[in-house]
Amino acid sequence: MSDKTSSVHYIDYLDLDKILDAQNPLSTENNNEAHEEMLFIIIHQTYELWFKQIIHEITSIMDLFKKEQIDEDNVGLIVGRIGRVNKILEVLVKQLDILETMTSLDFLEFRNYLSPASGFQSHQFRKIEVMLGLKINNRHQFGGCPYHSQFEGDKKKEIIEIEESVSLFDLVEKWLERIPFLEMKDFNFIEKYQSAVWDMVSSEIDDINNSSLLNENDKKIRVKMIEENRKYFENVFNKENHLNSIKEGTTKLSYKATMSALLINLYRDQPILHLPYRFLRELVEMDHKIASWRFRHVQMVEKMLGQKIGTGGSSGQGYLKKTVDQHRLFEDIANIATLMISRAYLPELPSAIKDELGYNFTNKK
Repeated sequence: MSDKTSSVHYIDYLDLDKILDAQNPLSTENNNEAHEEMLFIIIHQTYELWFKQIIHEITSIMDLFKKEQIDEDNVGLIVGRIGRVNKILEVLVKQLDILETMTSLDFLEFRNYLSPASGFQSHQFRKIEVMLGLKINNRHQFGGCPYHSQFEGDKKKEIIEIEESVSLFDLVEKWLERIPFLEMKDFNFIEKYQSAVWDMVSSEIDDINNSSLLNENDKKIRVKMIEENRKYFENVFNKENHLNSIKEGTTKLSYKATMSALLINLYRDQPILHLPYRFLRELVEMDHKIASWRFRHVQMVEKMLGQKIGTGGSSGQGYLKKTVDQHRLFEDIANIATLMISRAYLPELPSAIKDELGYNFTNKK
């Protein structure tokens, strides 16, 4: 029996020699190294490492959604992994606090060496955006060129292939459309929900008109507001209007997927819907955290550069500001909050359906 045992050294396992030798400040070329350039490099290299982990998590989530059956175990894994992505995004935002210890004057000592390099050229971040569902037609462009013109060879080919492939948004939409709870036995959710909304609206108008605390003018104003809400709900219940909103680009999520997301939010207390509800919450949270990271980036650029043009040729903070809202992906799921009604008006589920929602359900095509 051999006395030798195999072992892996910490340095070798983490390839630390490669990582720690990868910081090469360009300002050293003139023997006048800018002290802050090392921080700038390490921060951005760290971003790229976290981007790699996010891609790893998103890929695994998409693979689970591509399965023919998505049971509760899989949804649990998905919730955990997207929760991890959100924790990473929190770290990405906090890293800007470290970067902002560098002042504008510090940055200007080496900025001239960077052009035309730019964060816009981060291949991994573009991959994340496209994998999530931010396709070329919905992007804010600069310079009249498609975003993938920044890349060449295999990197450009990979981005275009992802652009043409199914995204996480597409997979989530299909998953929501497949959920069978919209019509359960004798319970038609959309019909019951619509009836509950009209009951709620009528009750609110009655309460206003019968109030002894409001004068006639206040009553008219409040009733008018309720009537405007009624028009909003009437529009929501109209499939044709929803399709037109998708064509106009004001809505992304399909009508059926929207109704399923609404059902999950309203009946979140049912055991079978706990995990789907947490997943939808995590999606919205991810959207908000990416938007927060973009916004904090805008603030940092304002402090560092003011109105200067970006090193990659973009309009700097002007370009970044436009991406904060325009590049959100799961806004329709966040907007489900507009359609929520109080538990007092929530249609009661029949006992048989409560039983069905109380134990494991496996989704079959």
